[in-house]
Amino acid sequence: MARPRTDVGTFGQFTYITAHNGKVKARVRFRDDDGQLRLVQATGDTRTAAERALKKKLTRRDKFSAGSRDLSADSTFGRLVEVWLADLDLTGRLAVSTRGLYERNMRQLVMPAFEHLLLREITVRKVDQFIKALAANKSYSMAKQARTVLSLALGLAVRYDALRENPVRSIAVLHKPPSQAMALTSAQVDAIRAAVRGWRRGTGLSGPKPDGQLEQIIEVMLGTSGRIGEVLAIRKCDVDVTVSPARVRICGTIISPAGKPTYRQAHPKTEKSIRVVSVPSFTAEVIRQRLVVLANEPEDHLLFFSRNHTPLTTNNVRRRLRTILEEAGIEGVTPHAFRRTVATVLDRASGADLAADMLGHTSSKITKQHYIEPDETVNPVTAEILEALAPRAAEQADGEGDSA
Repeated sequence: MARPRTDVGTFGQFTYITAHNGKVKARVRFRDDDGQLRLVQATGDTRTAAERALKKKLTRRDKFSAGSRDLSADSTFGRLVEVWLADLDLTGRLAVSTRGLYERNMRQLVMPAFEHLLLREITVRKVDQFIKALAANKSYSMAKQARTVLSLALGLAVRYDALRENPVRSIAVLHKPPSQAMALTSAQVDAIRAAVRGWRRGTGLSGPKPDGQLEQIIEVMLGTSGRIGEVLAIRKCDVDVTVSPARVRICGTIISPAGKPTYRQAHPKTEKSIRVVSVPSFTAEVIRQRLVVLANEPEDHLLFFSRNHTPLTTNNVRRRLRTILEEAGIEGVTPHAFRRTVATVLDRASGADLAADMLGHTSSKITKQHYIEPDETVNPVTAEILEALAPRAAEQADGEGDSA
């Protein structure tokens, strides 16, 4: 082996060692991101090639130092996802349902495209093309959800010094396709009521008959504007039918974590959306019927429940409603349609601010954008005002002002 040769390079003092096979190894001690000196080396056919390879390795190490033992620029995206999910659990700031949604979107939408890439290989171009393809081939909603979780995960990589910048921040803006909220008409609501009320009520049908809870749930949704999970989370102690109008406190929601039992969460979608609403007479009557059924149950018992007195799952209620409406030939109706209907009715009567209060929104902007069906009718007072432009009475042309 040749005697080591020492030169001074850009990154410190390089040492070159020539092996028996003629390969040259360049070595240097490098002060890493944690303050420790470590030996870094690279091999090439010549001293120049070895030095070039070593400088490239050092440049990458200098710009994308690990910052921790968890992540570096050479970590795979799959490893980043593991660290990101653990970080979500560590902070504990997300609702269980949101945490589950983030993980599902990451694994189903994003991981197939990025799982085996190294973090330093994830460029703005790759992210931009991925999001655009998802929007074009799937939907705007899927692309938006994928962008959200991808940005959150890569943002963690930036905070861990595994990346210098978050590539999601530089991609093209997603443009939402034009759409508008659609409310149900009174006739459509009555058709839905009739379909649910008559489902499997005929003679000669095998199996247990429906217990009537679904039609009652619909009436409570129409009277409270509550989300399906919020309505299923209402307890005996949350209602007061001794006052007029009756009142319901919306203060919880039903959560069904993957692989775990369904349970009642002690606040709605957000804690700021806790509210007490006065309900119409048809909703109050349904609540009174439920209280009769629950006469011997404790105050914290749910109004709506399974045969085993456990919480109903939102997915099962949605599935049952979808089945009934499909059999009745009614399409495009989900539980959220009742919420949009309530918002639209309240907006027509008293404006978007009242609708926002009822729905538990902190601003009427969200209510207007996503829940209230646009009103195409202009105030009819315009007809009265525009009468000023009516043609004047024709002057008498025959004989007026003429001399004999």
